[in-house]
Amino acid sequence: MHIEEGIVHGAKMVLSYGTAAVSFGIAGKLAIDSIKKSGLVPTVVKTVMATILVFMFFEVFPHQAVGVSEVHLILGSTLFLVLGAGAAAFGLAFGLLIQGLFFAQFDLPQYGANVTTLLMPLFAMSYLANKIIPQNIAYKDIKYTDALKLSVVYQGGIVTWVAFWALYGQGFGAENLTSVFSFGAAYMSVILLEPLVDLAVLAGAKTLASLQNSPFVNNRLYNPAA
Repeated sequence: MHIEEGIVHGAKMVLSYGTAAVSFGIAGKLAIDSIKKSGLVPTVVKTVMATILVFMFFEVFPHQAVGVSEVHLILGSTLFLVLGAGAAAFGLAFGLLIQGLFFAQFDLPQYGANVTTLLMPLFAMSYLANKIIPQNIAYKDIKYTDALKLSVVYQGGIVTWVAFWALYGQGFGAENLTSVFSFGAAYMSVILLEPLVDLAVLAGAKTLASLQNSPFVNNRLYNPAA
Protein backbone atom coordinates (compact mmCIF):
# COMPACT_ATOMS: atom_id res chain seq x y z
CA MET A 1 0.00 0.00 0.00
CA HIS A 2 3.01 2.32 -0.30
CA ILE A 3 2.15 4.97 -2.86
CA GLU A 4 4.92 5.07 -5.43
CA GLU A 5 7.22 8.09 -5.32
CA GLY A 6 5.99 11.02 -7.38
CA ILE A 7 2.37 9.91 -7.77
CA VAL A 8 1.24 12.68 -5.40
CA HIS A 9 3.53 15.68 -5.54
CA GLY A 10 3.79 19.44 -5.26
CA ALA A 11 0.89 21.37 -3.77
CA LYS A 12 -1.27 18.23 -3.83
CA MET A 13 0.81 16.84 -0.96
CA VAL A 14 -0.88 19.35 1.38
CA LEU A 15 -4.04 17.24 1.42
CA SER A 16 -2.09 14.23 2.67
CA TYR A 17 -0.80 16.30 5.60
CA GLY A 18 -4.37 17.19 6.52
CA THR A 19 -5.70 13.63 6.29
CA ALA A 20 -2.71 12.38 8.32
CA ALA A 21 -3.43 14.97 11.02
CA VAL A 22 -7.05 13.81 11.22
CA SER A 23 -5.87 10.20 11.37
CA PHE A 24 -3.52 10.91 14.24
CA GLY A 25 -6.25 12.81 16.04
CA ILE A 26 -8.57 9.80 15.91
CA ALA A 27 -5.73 7.46 16.87
CA GLY A 28 -4.94 9.69 19.84
CA LYS A 29 -8.55 9.49 21.03
CA LEU A 30 -8.43 5.69 20.79
CA ALA A 31 -5.15 5.60 22.70
CA ILE A 32 -6.60 7.77 25.47
CA ASP A 33 -9.57 5.41 25.71
CA SER A 34 -7.16 2.49 26.00
CA ILE A 35 -5.19 4.21 28.74
CA LYS A 36 -8.38 4.84 30.69
CA LYS A 37 -9.38 1.18 30.42
CA SER A 38 -6.10 -0.66 30.92
CA GLY A 39 -3.51 1.92 32.02
CA LEU A 40 -0.57 3.73 30.44
CA VAL A 41 2.04 0.98 30.65
CA PRO A 42 -0.13 -1.74 29.07
CA THR A 43 -1.12 0.64 26.28
CA VAL A 44 2.52 1.48 25.59
CA VAL A 45 3.48 -2.20 25.64
CA LYS A 46 0.69 -3.12 23.21
CA THR A 47 1.73 -0.27 20.93
CA VAL A 48 5.35 -1.43 20.95
CA MET A 49 4.22 -4.97 20.16
CA ALA A 50 2.08 -3.70 17.30
CA THR A 51 4.95 -1.58 15.97
CA ILE A 52 7.33 -4.54 15.91
CA LEU A 53 4.77 -6.71 14.16
CA VAL A 54 3.95 -4.04 11.57
CA PHE A 55 7.63 -3.55 10.82
CA MET A 56 7.92 -7.30 10.25
CA PHE A 57 4.86 -7.25 8.01
CA PHE A 58 6.48 -4.57 5.86
CA GLU A 59 10.09 -5.72 5.81
CA VAL A 60 10.10 -9.47 6.49
CA PHE A 61 6.87 -10.77 4.97
CA PRO A 62 6.80 -11.16 1.17
CA HIS A 63 5.63 -8.09 -0.71
CA GLN A 64 5.35 -7.21 -4.36
CA ALA A 65 5.12 -3.97 -6.29
CA VAL A 66 1.98 -4.00 -8.43
CA GLY A 67 0.74 -0.99 -10.37
CA VAL A 68 0.67 2.19 -8.31
CA SER A 69 1.69 0.61 -5.01
CA GLU A 70 2.86 -2.55 -3.24
CA VAL A 71 0.91 -5.57 -2.03
CA HIS A 72 1.58 -6.37 1.65
CA LEU A 73 0.03 -8.77 4.13
CA ILE A 74 -0.57 -6.16 6.83
CA LEU A 75 -2.98 -8.13 9.06
CA GLY A 76 -4.72 -5.00 10.31
CA SER A 77 -7.73 -6.95 11.54
CA THR A 78 -5.49 -9.33 13.51
CA LEU A 79 -3.77 -6.41 15.23
CA PHE A 80 -7.15 -4.88 16.01
CA LEU A 81 -8.65 -8.05 17.47
CA VAL A 82 -5.65 -8.96 19.62
CA LEU A 83 -4.24 -5.58 20.69
CA GLY A 84 -7.10 -3.10 20.26
CA ALA A 85 -7.71 -0.17 17.94
CA GLY A 86 -5.48 2.37 19.70
CA ALA A 87 -2.40 0.15 19.84
CA ALA A 88 -3.01 -1.08 16.30
CA ALA A 89 -3.30 2.48 14.98
CA PHE A 90 -0.06 3.74 16.49
CA GLY A 91 1.67 0.45 15.73
CA LEU A 92 0.81 0.90 12.06
CA ALA A 93 1.93 4.53 12.11
CA PHE A 94 5.20 3.89 13.96
CA GLY A 95 6.03 0.73 12.02
CA LEU A 96 5.57 2.60 8.75
CA LEU A 97 7.69 5.48 10.03
CA ILE A 98 10.54 3.22 11.18
CA GLN A 99 10.59 1.49 7.83
CA GLY A 100 10.77 4.85 6.08
CA LEU A 101 13.48 6.27 8.32
CA PHE A 102 15.84 3.31 8.16
CA PHE A 103 15.02 1.28 5.05
CA ALA A 104 12.97 3.30 2.58
CA GLN A 105 13.76 7.00 2.90
CA PHE A 106 12.24 7.59 -0.54
CA ASP A 107 8.85 6.79 1.03
CA LEU A 108 9.03 9.54 3.65
CA PRO A 109 7.54 12.32 1.46
CA GLN A 110 4.50 10.08 0.99
CA TYR A 111 4.21 9.29 4.71
CA GLY A 112 1.07 11.40 5.16
CA ALA A 113 -0.74 9.62 2.34
CA ASN A 114 0.48 6.19 3.38
CA VAL A 115 -0.38 6.55 7.05
CA THR A 116 -3.84 7.80 6.10
CA THR A 117 -4.24 4.76 3.86
CA LEU A 118 -3.41 2.46 6.79
CA LEU A 119 -5.35 4.17 9.56
CA MET A 120 -8.63 5.29 8.04
CA PRO A 121 -9.64 1.72 7.08
CA LEU A 122 -8.70 0.61 10.60
CA PHE A 123 -11.10 3.14 12.09
CA ALA A 124 -13.85 2.01 9.71
CA MET A 125 -13.20 -1.60 10.65
CA SER A 126 -13.33 -0.77 14.37
CA TYR A 127 -16.69 0.93 13.84
CA LEU A 128 -18.00 -2.06 11.90
CA ALA A 129 -16.83 -4.49 14.60
CA ASN A 130 -18.93 -2.62 17.16
CA LYS A 131 -21.94 -3.00 14.88
CA ILE A 132 -21.71 -6.61 13.70
CA ILE A 133 -20.11 -8.48 16.62
CA PRO A 134 -22.63 -8.98 19.45
CA GLN A 135 -21.67 -7.31 22.71
CA ASN A 136 -21.86 -10.64 24.54
CA ILE A 137 -19.29 -12.29 22.24
CA ALA A 138 -15.56 -12.14 22.93
CA TYR A 139 -13.39 -11.66 19.87
CA LYS A 140 -11.84 -15.11 20.33
CA ASP A 141 -15.25 -16.60 19.55
CA ILE A 142 -16.12 -14.67 16.39
CA LYS A 143 -17.12 -16.57 13.26
CA TYR A 144 -15.28 -16.74 9.96
CA THR A 145 -17.95 -14.60 8.32
CA ASP A 146 -17.37 -11.79 10.80
CA ALA A 147 -13.60 -12.04 10.38
CA LEU A 148 -14.12 -11.91 6.61
CA LYS A 149 -16.29 -8.79 6.90
CA LEU A 150 -13.60 -7.05 8.94
CA SER A 151 -10.93 -8.01 6.43
CA VAL A 152 -13.06 -6.84 3.50
CA VAL A 153 -13.53 -3.44 5.14
CA TYR A 154 -9.86 -3.05 6.03
CA GLN A 155 -8.30 -4.30 2.80
CA GLY A 156 -11.04 -2.71 0.71
CA GLY A 157 -10.41 0.56 2.51
CA ILE A 158 -6.71 0.37 1.68
CA VAL A 159 -7.46 -0.23 -1.99
CA THR A 160 -9.92 2.66 -1.99
CA TRP A 161 -7.42 5.08 -0.46
CA VAL A 162 -4.62 3.99 -2.79
CA ALA A 163 -6.95 4.51 -5.75
CA PHE A 164 -7.92 7.93 -4.42
CA TRP A 165 -4.31 9.07 -4.05
CA ALA A 166 -3.37 7.74 -7.49
CA LEU A 167 -6.32 9.39 -9.24
CA TYR A 168 -5.93 12.59 -7.23
CA GLY A 169 -2.24 12.77 -8.08
CA GLN A 170 -2.17 11.52 -11.68
CA GLY A 171 -5.68 11.83 -13.05
CA PHE A 172 -7.88 9.44 -15.00
CA GLY A 173 -5.58 8.55 -17.88
CA ALA A 174 -5.74 5.03 -19.28
CA GLU A 175 -2.27 4.07 -18.01
CA ASN A 176 -2.99 5.29 -14.49
CA LEU A 177 -6.38 3.56 -14.39
CA THR A 178 -4.76 0.30 -15.51
CA SER A 179 -2.17 0.59 -12.74
CA VAL A 180 -4.88 1.28 -10.17
CA PHE A 181 -7.00 -1.68 -11.28
CA SER A 182 -4.04 -4.06 -11.34
CA PHE A 183 -3.07 -3.05 -7.81
CA GLY A 184 -6.64 -3.39 -6.57
CA ALA A 185 -7.08 -6.85 -8.08
CA ALA A 186 -3.81 -8.08 -6.58
CA TYR A 187 -4.41 -6.55 -3.17
CA MET A 188 -7.93 -7.83 -2.68
CA SER A 189 -6.56 -11.37 -2.89
CA VAL A 190 -5.24 -10.73 0.62
CA ILE A 191 -8.86 -10.93 1.78
CA LEU A 192 -8.80 -14.66 1.13
CA LEU A 193 -5.92 -15.16 3.54
CA GLU A 194 -6.35 -12.62 6.32
CA PRO A 195 -9.54 -14.09 7.90
CA LEU A 196 -7.81 -17.48 8.09
CA VAL A 197 -4.87 -15.87 9.89
CA ASP A 198 -7.29 -14.10 12.22
CA LEU A 199 -9.04 -17.34 13.14
CA ALA A 200 -5.74 -19.19 13.58
CA VAL A 201 -4.48 -16.48 15.94
CA LEU A 202 -7.79 -16.44 17.82
CA ALA A 203 -7.71 -20.24 18.11
CA GLY A 204 -4.26 -19.95 19.60
CA ALA A 205 -5.53 -17.33 22.03
CA LYS A 206 -8.17 -19.77 23.28
CA THR A 207 -5.40 -22.12 24.44
CA LEU A 208 -3.61 -19.37 26.38
CA ALA A 209 -5.93 -19.01 29.33
CA SER A 210 -3.23 -17.16 31.27
CA LEU A 211 -3.79 -14.14 29.00
CA GLN A 212 -7.47 -13.85 29.86
CA ASN A 213 -6.93 -11.21 32.51
CA SER A 214 -3.77 -9.75 31.02
CA PRO A 215 -3.76 -5.98 30.39
CA PHE A 216 -1.30 -6.57 27.55
CA VAL A 217 -3.93 -7.84 25.11
CA ASN A 218 -7.22 -6.31 24.04
CA ASN A 219 -9.71 -6.83 26.87
CA ARG A 220 -12.38 -7.73 24.32
CA LEU A 221 -10.23 -10.61 23.08
CA TYR A 222 -11.37 -12.78 26.00
CA ASN A 223 -14.30 -10.89 27.45
CA PRO A 224 -17.64 -9.57 26.22
CA ALA A 225 -17.96 -5.81 25.90
CA ALA A 226 -18.35 -4.08 29.26
